[in-house]
Parts: sequence; C-alpha cells; structure tokens
Amino acid sequence: MSPKTDPQTATVGIGGAAESTDMVLNIGPQHPSTHGVLRLKLVLDGERIVQAEPVIGYMHRGAEKLFEARDYRQIVMLANRHDWLSAFSNELGVVLAVERMLGMEVPERAVWTRTLLAELNRVLNHLMFLGSYPLELGGITPVFHAFREREELQAVMEEVSGGRMHFMFNRVGGLKEDLPLGWTRRAREAVASVRSRMDVYDNLVLGNEIFRGRTRGVGGLTARAVHAYGVSGPIARASGVDFDLRRDEPYLAYGELQSTLQVATRQEGDCLARFECLLEQTHNSLDLADACLDRMADLAPGPINQRLPKVLKAPEGHTYAWTENPLGINGYYLVSKGEKTPYRLKLRSASYNNIQALIELLPGTLVADMVAILGSLFFVVGDIDK
Repeated sequence: MSPKTDPQTATVGIGGAAESTDMVLNIGPQHPSTHGVLRLKLVLDGERIVQAEPVIGYMHRGAEKLFEARDYRQIVMLANRHDWLSAFSNELGVVLAVERMLGMEVPERAVWTRTLLAELNRVLNHLMFLGSYPLELGGITPVFHAFREREELQAVMEEVSGGRMHFMFNRVGGLKEDLPLGWTRRAREAVASVRSRMDVYDNLVLGNEIFRGRTRGVGGLTARAVHAYGVSGPIARASGVDFDLRRDEPYLAYGELQSTLQVATRQEGDCLARFECLLEQTHNSLDLADACLDRMADLAPGPINQRLPKVLKAPEGHTYAWTENPLGINGYYLVSKGEKTPYRLKLRSASYNNIQALIELLPGTLVADMVAILGSLFFVVGDIDK
C-alpha cells in the first residue's frame, strides 16, 4: 500500500490538504507519565485520538517459563517481583496455590499475620498512586506527602521482613519467622500516624478544583467494557462492578473481617471515580490492619509456619488460586507432575487486563486527556510484561 492510501501514515501537506491527514504518534517506549516502559501507538485526527494500541513487552523476563526450572521455595522469589509495589501480595498468591495442592493447613498466627501484612502492602501500593497521579496532572505537593506516609509503613515492613520492596517473607506453610518483639505496637503506631494525615488526599487533592476539572467526566469506562476486558480491582469498582474477592470468596482471615471490610464503588466510571475508589479503599485497609492487630493480640502463642521436608514435592494434579491484589485480581494456575518444580505455573496479573481497556478508553478523547486517563488505570508495567 502506498503512503498516499495508507491511513496509518502521516503525510506532510501544504494548506488545507494537511488538515484531514491522520498522524501516528508514539508515546514512549520511555515516557515519564507511565509506571514503567510502555509504548502507546496513537492515531490522531488533529487533537483527537482516533485509535490507540498499547505496545507491551519491553520488560518481559519470561517469569512463567522460569517457574518451571525452580523448586517450590525458589518460585516465591520470581513471583515477588512483577508488581514491585505489591511484593507481599504477589508472594501470597503463589504460596496459597502450592499449599492448596499440598492440602496444607497454615497456623492461625500465620493466617492473621499474612492478612495484616497484605493490607499494609495494599496501603503502600495505593499511596504511591495517590501521590503520583496528581503529579502526572501537574500537582507536585501530594507526592511528597505520599512518600512520607509510605516511609512510615515501609519501616515496619522492613523491620519484620528485612526487605524494603521485595519482602520475601512468605513461605510455603506460613511465614519466614516470628515477629520481632514489640513489632505489633510499632505497626499500630505507624497505622495511626498514616491515618491521621490521610485528609491530605481528601482535602488537598479531591478538594482541588483543577484536579476535579481534569478528571471528572474524563475517561469513562462502562461496566460492559469492564467485563469484556477482564478489568478488576478499584478500576472495575469505579464503574459499578461490585466485586471483591476478600468479601465474595474470602481467603486468609477475611471471612472474619466482614464487619470491617467495606468495598468502595462508584457508578461514574471516570478518572475521578477511580481515584475516589482508590482513596476510600486505602482508608479501609488501614481499618482492616487495626482489626488484624486487635485479633493478633488475643491469639495464643504458637508456631507461625509448618515444618517442611528437605525436598518439597507437590502431588500430581492442578489447582487455581486467586487473590484480591492491590491493583485487582491475580490468579495462579498451578500444574504439577509430582516433581519438586511446577510443570506449569500461569500467572494472571491485574495490570495486564486493566491496560487493555485503553483500546476502548482513548479513542474519541483529546490528547490533553490521555495522561489523565493513563494514570487513572493504576498499573505497573512489570505486572503487564511478567
């Protein structure tokens, strides 16, 4: 096809002939407004986006193939890293799948500690987006607040696990080791400190008329599109899809936390609704963390993990475990041939499905709104590429 007849080709014209020409614009693959290395291929008609195609794979490391060459202890490290803002939650899904294959019962103290750390990790994840999203729209102040609050929570996470981002604290059968003396008190103080300053986002961000003007009515995602693309998490709930695994198919200790767990939903499905859902979920995760600490204070002393054989082999068969990760649903399909390594471990990551919605979200919008829409999908590119 010649350049004159190819609608995907930009042609430089003179005068009025150039006004009807579609232009192809590449955003990325290195762009400051994305959480990782993503490329967007846009076809523009003037200032309006006609077609959008996310081009992924720049960070692909073949983790699913590497799972097949690592034993059940080692795959936790591989699964930890794809969403670098949700490391603890990533580990959790893998060990839950392996424990289900083994028919293993985890000690009660490990169950409640896992639930607590999962909610603290959820707050860490959400704070990053609560701070960086206004930054992408031109507001620099909230990100300083976000990093201050994150630092308080990361201090207690680092104390218990030894890691700042990649905690590596989950083990098949429980957790790596018991909690340090006095850690629960310090964790409670950190949660209270962060909660006392959350009004920054309620007032400084949501109360800002420029922020509301840039996000209200922009990037509307319908419930139909949510189901079509498999979108999940706060993005789906902002479009009225009221689904949360912690409530609808409880795992860990969430079945006993139903009175505290509140699922934030909106009907508008726009950028503002997605931010509001994320913020409301952060508030609730702090409440869930307090509820876990209350329950842990009443638990009798006991083990925090199971003793495992020197060589751990899962029985032949297959299973599927899924969790409500901070960015949405993560699924783990594990197939075993009875060996010490998985025959197959397929990871369904939240960001991979969420980013596909850009194909439907961006066409018809202005280029000026592209960054607002992109940032409101709250994705991590490593979670897409795996």
